[in-house]
Amino acid sequence: MAQKVLVLIGTKKGTFILESDAQRRAFELRGPYCETWPINHVVGDEKTGTIYAGGGNEWFGPAVWKSEDLGATWSHSSAGLAYGEGETPIKAVWSLNASYGRLLAGVEPAGLFVSADGGASFAPLPGLRDHPSRSDWNPGGAGLILHSLVTAPGDPNKIWVGISAAGVFHSADGGITWEPRNRGTRADFMPEGQTLPEVGQCVHCVVLAPGSGERLYQQNHCGMYRSDDGGRNWHSIEKGLPSSFGFPAAVHPRDPDRLYLIPLNGDSTGRFMPDAKAAVWATADGGATWSDKREGLPQRNAFFNVLRQALATDTLEPAGVYFGTGSGSIYASVDAGETWREAARHLPTISSVETLVVEA
Repeated sequence: MAQKVLVLIGTKKGTFILESDAQRRAFELRGPYCETWPINHVVGDEKTGTIYAGGGNEWFGPAVWKSEDLGATWSHSSAGLAYGEGETPIKAVWSLNASYGRLLAGVEPAGLFVSADGGASFAPLPGLRDHPSRSDWNPGGAGLILHSLVTAPGDPNKIWVGISAAGVFHSADGGITWEPRNRGTRADFMPEGQTLPEVGQCVHCVVLAPGSGERLYQQNHCGMYRSDDGGRNWHSIEKGLPSSFGFPAAVHPRDPDRLYLIPLNGDSTGRFMPDAKAAVWATADGGATWSDKREGLPQRNAFFNVLRQALATDTLEPAGVYFGTGSGSIYASVDAGETWREAARHLPTISSVETLVVEA
């Protein structure tokens, strides 16, 4: 049966959707949706085709928006998205994961909620927020946010989260108990002798490779890493990259050794494309070597950044790769990252990019 791909875009002024057939020669833009709320993350449920968008701010509060007709109509709910009396109020939803018939939501200040009724209501998973290391968590530049939400194929109880600036945590029991998994990741901003703490790392993005469910990649404030044991141990794979600093990472949908990154020029030198020349960096061997993919991308005056959730792949063959910029452009590759073209421009600041492949 014919397929089409939806590129789901979260922006500072609502949700947008780029739509194309399986050939992906041309994209049609729809939106803005979600009443132009600030939207941090938009995801699609592969099983049902439902689209969820999480966002909010101090003015609106947190909420999750929902569309069951591929974006034509939307509803939203914030029921249950609250901490107890006397605690810091939740500002926004930052990350979503729709899998195993449930919806997980990561929020700011960092915490995790779950919905068993398709986003109509949420309940806290307090084990993470009650972790003994909680007093040592400190906000990163965007706040104390839970921005990465990863679940394992075939096991709904395995969950990994990334929190800035606390690190990576793992649960093997569906979120009841958690353990830090940061061994080997640096925190260069800490005092000398304290750069490898158990918690306190500024993780930027965590993604799970296809396959066994144990291969993870992590873009950190202080380097790029791979783990082959579910995050118990990490080792650096940044050699060959133009910078150790960046935000997003995206895995190939079928090849666990193939990864895409967008390094920036550094954390204190502008946070834009190195030499103002845009490139997506790719590895085909798990990070042993890297190559820069530039064809079709601007090679002068590219002073834009790409945020932590704004790089994604689709599941078609060959795989599509997409990223969104802080200046409102979406770039698309339909040949697994070899060549690129601009698929949309002049959007609001782009917070996230995800994909959903559905029957046409």
